[in-house]
Amino acid sequence: MKRSLYLSKSQYIRGIQCHKSLFLYKHHKELRDEISATQQAIFSSGTDIGVLAQNLFPGGVEVPYEGLSIAEQLKMTGYMIAKGVRTIYEASFEHDGLFVKVDILHRGDKGWELYEVKSSTAVKAVNYHDIALQYYVLAGAGIKIKKSCLVHINNQYVRNGKIEIDKLFAINDLTVDVVGMQQDVANNISSMRSMIEGDMPLVDIGPHCSDPYDCDFRGHCWQHIPENSVFDLRGRGIDKFAYYNRGQIAFADLPLDELNDSQRFQVEMHLNQDEQVDTDGIQEFLGNLWYPLCHFDFETFMSPVPLHDGMRPYQQIPFQYSLHIQRQEGGAVEHYEFLAEPNVDPRPDLIKAMLEQIPKDSCVLTFNMAFEKTRIKEMSQDFPEHAEDLNHIHDRVMDLIVPFRKRYAYRWQQYGSNSIKNVLPAFVPDMSYKDLEISNGGMAMDAYHLMCSETDPIKLELLRCNLLKYCKRDTEAMVKIHQVLVEMVFTWKLSTGIDH
Repeated sequence: MKRSLYLSKSQYIRGIQCHKSLFLYKHHKELRDEISATQQAIFSSGTDIGVLAQNLFPGGVEVPYEGLSIAEQLKMTGYMIAKGVRTIYEASFEHDGLFVKVDILHRGDKGWELYEVKSSTAVKAVNYHDIALQYYVLAGAGIKIKKSCLVHINNQYVRNGKIEIDKLFAINDLTVDVVGMQQDVANNISSMRSMIEGDMPLVDIGPHCSDPYDCDFRGHCWQHIPENSVFDLRGRGIDKFAYYNRGQIAFADLPLDELNDSQRFQVEMHLNQDEQVDTDGIQEFLGNLWYPLCHFDFETFMSPVPLHDGMRPYQQIPFQYSLHIQRQEGGAVEHYEFLAEPNVDPRPDLIKAMLEQIPKDSCVLTFNMAFEKTRIKEMSQDFPEHAEDLNHIHDRVMDLIVPFRKRYAYRWQQYGSNSIKNVLPAFVPDMSYKDLEISNGGMAMDAYHLMCSETDPIKLELLRCNLLKYCKRDTEAMVKIHQVLVEMVFTWKLSTGIDH
């Protein structure tokens, strides 16, 4: 068989998602997008979860991928089966030019059982295709599978002491569905191989570009899409690909009467390069704030495996905050910050610092307050000894996003977004996140995870410095944005002769 027709499990899943993606992978791999740090972190997390899940069936033997050729992996797997090994991790099989590695292959009382491990919290449609291919290959290789299961994270689990593996993971038996898909698998393989040997398939962009995974050929396939296209419209309510298929792609091509109010507003403001200012609305918003005024922002991490007692899988755990305090109107702005030490539950020390540094009865200003308020409420529940003080802070939280969400202030450079990452350059053009090593929350989360494994003190200190700079920039941005709003009202009063 030609090498180009050889298919791994990941290539098969790629082909299920999009034939063109598989063709490009086989013939033009150089066109792939670069893997982002966030994507790499997701891959690493999945690998870690797979290793942890092996403890559901302890005492097994692993067939390593690194250091062994495929032929050697196949030989090692066959040897262990012949020797009567009950549990094999990463067992390797080949049939008809198809190669798969099974996360956990266990010889149960009634025969072989196949377990695919995922770091997700539920069964997804793509998981059926994944396991069905494994079943197909193993059956072709002479292995009779009695049970085919998906192992995933149980997001209701709460850690209390040592990780309880049987409670952390949930196991779903998909055998009936997988067996019923075997003819589909054979048909899919035949279709993919015919496609690979032919010309590049004429597959246009569509929802499949990000479902079930973000395709790594998106940069190539989407290069004809202009900036400020139908795909940049904010909100829901329209079928963007329907407009694309009609040739209505750029903002100027869109039928405004078919858009909702916010989308029509976004397009019109951009085409006219316009801005909107409602000084009455801004003044009303500012009038609801009080001093001391605290600009406050959390950074959080989450992990599929709860790292400390009282944590749940994928729970957002605050590990850092930045705080800028203006104690009186027109007064100096003071900066305070907290960044937890790695490998400890950050919340006790973070709560202690918050309660010491946030002035009592101050106005706590956040940007998109639902996130901060939810984290504060969760900590008040997880640490009831601090519930009263934390709830007092919770009840004083105000939201700087309000004047932008209500369009009291809007500039076309926001591109329809009220995110602080878009509001800041629109209203404070000399300030951005571009000069920072860490420039978004996902990168901050990855950096904190790196801190937990970094042993080089120089690298550890660099991570700390970059995290502190990023979180500080968030509250610096809030201070600047608040000042712009104040100046807007002041300028309006001067121009109208209003002195109150």
